Amino acid sequence: MDNPGLMSATPAETPTAPKPPWRDALKVYLEPATLRMLALGFSAGLPLLLVLGTLSFRLREAGIDRTTIGYLSWVGLAYGFKWVWAPLVDRLPLPPLTTLLGRRRGWLLLAQGLVVAGLIGMAMNDPRNGLTPLIWCALLVAFGSATQDIALDAFRIESAETRKQAALAAAYQTGYRLAMIWAGAGVLWVAAWAEVAPAVAATGAAAYQNGAWRTAYLVMAASMAVGVLTVLLSPEPLRRELPKARNAAEWLRNVLIDPFADFIRRYKWQAALILALIAVYRISDVVMGIMANPFYVDMGFTKDEVATVSKIYGVIMTLAGAFIGGVLSMRLGVMRVLMLGAVLSAASNLLFAWLASRGHDLTALIAVVSADNLAGGIASAAFIAYLSSLTNISYSATQYALFSSLMLLLPKFIAGYSGVFVDAYGYSQFFTATALLGVPVLVLVGLASRLTTTTTTTTTSAADRQ
Repeated sequence: MDNPGLMSATPAETPTAPKPPWRDALKVYLEPATLRMLALGFSAGLPLLLVLGTLSFRLREAGIDRTTIGYLSWVGLAYGFKWVWAPLVDRLPLPPLTTLLGRRRGWLLLAQGLVVAGLIGMAMNDPRNGLTPLIWCALLVAFGSATQDIALDAFRIESAETRKQAALAAAYQTGYRLAMIWAGAGVLWVAAWAEVAPAVAATGAAAYQNGAWRTAYLVMAASMAVGVLTVLLSPEPLRRELPKARNAAEWLRNVLIDPFADFIRRYKWQAALILALIAVYRISDVVMGIMANPFYVDMGFTKDEVATVSKIYGVIMTLAGAFIGGVLSMRLGVMRVLMLGAVLSAASNLLFAWLASRGHDLTALIAVVSADNLAGGIASAAFIAYLSSLTNISYSATQYALFSSLMLLLPKFIAGYSGVFVDAYGYSQFFTATALLGVPVLVLVGLASRLTTTTTTTTTSAADRQ
C-alpha cells in the first residue's frame, strides 16, 4: 500500500502474487462472507428494475408513450449522484441503529426500509390517473436503493481481503442478477397470474389491469425481507477507526475532500484514464436496457413469455456468467476479463437488432436473452472486482460510491433520450447504435491494461535493483 507504483496496478494482477489452486479458488464460494454477499446482492438488485426496466413494461402496457418512458428513466440518475451523500453514509452514525447494529448494518437497514416504503407506494398508484405520485415513489425507491448500495459496497469491501474480492463480487453479482430476474421476470409472472379475465375483450391500454400490477409490486416489497434478515443476522465487519475530527471544518475535510484527494494522490495522472473507463464501461447495457421491455411489448411478447424466457434461460446464463467471471478474474486477472466482458456486452446488443427484424419469434428471444445474460454476468463480476481493487479501505464507502455513480451517470443521462431515438429511427437502428457505444470502451480497457502492465513491470524492476 505504501508503494505508489504498485498501487497503480490492479492488486490481484501483480506478477509476484502466487495463483491459488483451482480447488481453493472454488472453495471461497462456500465461505460465510461469500454466502452473505449472495443474499445482500439480491437485496441490492431487486429495486433497480422496478424503477427502470419493469416499470417501463408497466407504463408501456398502460399506454404511456416511449418518449415519456425514456425521460422517466432519469429517475435512475439517483444512482449516479449517490457519491454526494456517500460521505455521510461512510462516517455519520444513526442512533439508535448504529448502537444496536453497527454503522454499516444500521445504514443498510434504514435504506431497505425506504425501498420497501417506496415499492408499496408504487403498488398503490395507477399511472393512468397521473404519473406524478408514481414518480415520487419511484424516486424514494431509487434513493433508498442507492443508499443501500453505498453501505453494501463498503460492507463487502471490509468483509474480506483483496484476494477474495473477486469471489465476493461474483457472489454479489449472482444475487444481484437473480434479484433482477425476479424483479424483471418474477414480477411479470405475478402480474399475469393476478390478472382477472375481463368480461369484454380489450386490447392495448384498455386491457391494462392496475390491480394485477399492485399485487406484483407488493410481492416485490415483501421480497426485500431477504436483505433485511441477512442484515439482522450478519456480524458487523471490522473497520479501521479514524481519528476524530477536532472541529466542523476538519470533519468536512475528512468526509468530503480526503476520500477523493486520496484517490488522486495514489493514481496521479492515471486517475483520468481510470475514471474515463469507469464512466463508459457499462454504457451499452444501460442505454439499451431502458427500451428492452417496451420493445418486448411492441413485438407482441406476453408477460408470461418474457417472464418464462428470463426466468429459465436468463437465470442459467446469469449464474454461469457471474461464476465464470469471478473464477477467471482470480485465475487470469481482472483486466483480461474486463476486455472479454466489454466485447460480449456490445455484441449482445447486435443480437437485439437482429431480433427486431424477426418479430414475435420466441426461439430467437430465448437465444438473445441467454447471450445477453451470459455477457452481463461476466462483465459485471470483473468490473465490480476492478472497482473494489481501486478503493482505500479507510474511505471504502465514499470511493466506491464515486466509482459506481460515475459508472451510471453518463449512460443513464443518454438513456433518457432512448425513447426519442426509437420513435425517430426504430428499434434495429437503436440497438445497433448502443452496440457502437461499446467501441470506446474497448480502447480504454486496452489502454488501462497497458498502463497496469507497464507500471507493474517498472515497479518490479526497481525492486530487483535494490
